[in-house]
This record gives sequence, C-alpha cells and structure tokens, in this order.
Amino acid sequence: MRIVIIGAGGHGKVVLDILRAAGEVEPVGFLDADPSLAGTQVCGLTVLGPANLLPGLRRQKVKGAIVAVGDNRARDQYAALVREHGLELINAIHPRAWVSPAALLGKNVAVAAHATVCVDARVEDSAIINTAAVVDHENLIGRGAHIGPGAVLAGRVRVGALAFVGMGARVLQCRTIGEGATVGAGALVRQDVPAWATVVGVPARVIRESPPPSPESGGPGDLA
Repeated sequence: MRIVIIGAGGHGKVVLDILRAAGEVEPVGFLDADPSLAGTQVCGLTVLGPANLLPGLRRQKVKGAIVAVGDNRARDQYAALVREHGLELINAIHPRAWVSPAALLGKNVAVAAHATVCVDARVEDSAIINTAAVVDHENLIGRGAHIGPGAVLAGRVRVGALAFVGMGARVLQCRTIGEGATVGAGALVRQDVPAWATVVGVPARVIRESPPPSPESGGPGDLA
C-alpha cells in the first residue's frame, strides 16, 4: 500500500524508520505544515507540501496515511482529517517491539523499537508507545496519548486521552492518569493524576492544574 506520513519532524523520522524496518507499506512522501520544508528531502523521502494535498494524493492511488506529529492534540486532529478524506489510517509497529497477540490496537498507533505491549492491553487511536516503553497487562492507553521512551506502566493502569507520560516515568499498578495530564520525566506516580494536571518528582506531585482547552483553541495550521 502507498502511504504518506503527516509530520516531517523528529517523530516523523522515527515513524519512517519503523515503517521501513517493518517493510509492509510503501511511504511515498511526507506532508508538513512548514512551507519551508516543501520539496526538501527528509531521510531520503520528499516533503510534498501541507496536509491539504490529501485529496489529490488519493487520486494518485495513495491509499493510507499515518500522523507522525508529536503534539497530542494536533495528531488527533490530523487523524480526523485523514478519515474525512477517505484514506486508511495505518499503524507503525517496529519489528523489534513486542505486542501481545491478546492486546488490542486502534488506528494510527506507533509502537517503537523495544517497546512492550502486554496481554489484554488496549491502545486507542493515535497513541504513541515510544522506544523501550512498557505497557503492562490490562492497561488502557487513551486516544492520542503518548507513553514516552523508557516509561513503565504497571498492570491495569488507565491513561486518559491526550495525556503524556514522560521519559523514564514509572506508574504503579491500577493508577489513573487523567485526560490531557502530563507526567514529567522520571516521575514515580503513586496516586491518581487529575485531568489536565502536570505532575513531577518522586513521588509525583501536582505542580500545575490547567482548565480543559476549549474546542475552538489550537489546532494544525493547514487543516482547511
């Protein structure tokens, strides 16, 4: 299948590397909102232009896409755009990751090298399980969430939509990370984390609580 990668930054490079290692699809180019990147090469693949090229690419027999944007909300919004234009959202699963046959993955999911997704875990659409992260048994990773490199989630952890668990963080069993919350790098989460809160430290403590973003706020600049 011919596919495009939306996002030509660092995460886009990682996703391209995963897709090349897996060898199951044919990436034909990047799409990126930065006009200065149009026509350039990133890891040997051309940046074709912004995401509003999707309708034309579909007519050129590009059938799939994956959104490789680090910002959780933007990744979620671009995934909705891909669906609107009738392309299939694909996953990028590194061949050196372990995903249990009893785990359930949504669409537009990236699982990087040496990551582990254990039995009866559920990873929802547009989530990232980054390099060497561990998602243990019966975890729920919500839509658009990001589990950073080397983070370890014990059994039955719940991570809300659009939440971020930083590099090397540890989350004890049966804890909940609320929607849109941020867990700082190296934190040890022993208590539930409220939605839209930021926690850091060992043990993790709340340093900021933010209101949920309004539906009108933010978003990719070239969705139109």
